[in-house]
Amino acid sequence: MTTEQNSTLEVLKIAIRMEIDGKSYYQKASRSSPNPLGKQLFQSLAAEEDVHRQKFEEIHDVISQKRNWPKTDFQPDRGRHLKTILTKAARERGTKVKVPAAELDNVKIAMDMENKTLDFYERQHGMATYNAEKDFYQALAGEERQHHLVLLSYYEYLKDPAAWFVKQEHPSLDGG
Repeated sequence: MTTEQNSTLEVLKIAIRMEIDGKSYYQKASRSSPNPLGKQLFQSLAAEEDVHRQKFEEIHDVISQKRNWPKTDFQPDRGRHLKTILTKAARERGTKVKVPAAELDNVKIAMDMENKTLDFYERQHGMATYNAEKDFYQALAGEERQHHLVLLSYYEYLKDPAAWFVKQEHPSLDGG
């Protein structure tokens, strides 16, 4: 194998490990969350990390066979599913939410983890050789950015549900 292929395979192994670690963290956070919304959100994030891992493994297998970066059918939903979960559940639960500090800590850790993954994928996009590789890393970076934004929204909801609803609903303040 060429040095470029070896380097690409090593990067893919790192990405696979990051996705496995992300899934593991989200599963743990889901189990420990006292909030049904947190449980559901973390479970959904774990499932998305698993989809990412599977894509990386498929690409790794192709490149291991001494072939170029394959075109993938990866079509992230840009966080729509996660936003829907958050909005629907928040409306059902309203503003009376009691959350232990550990839940806020879990969300902060998750946001940091998503930012690190985002940075990694953006770096890989910048160093990519093939257009399919660039497109894949760009799509993944966008997906990680959306994960972070949904987690941030969840964090804001937990900290101040009433302010979160005002921000989400954009009410008119002119009485009209």
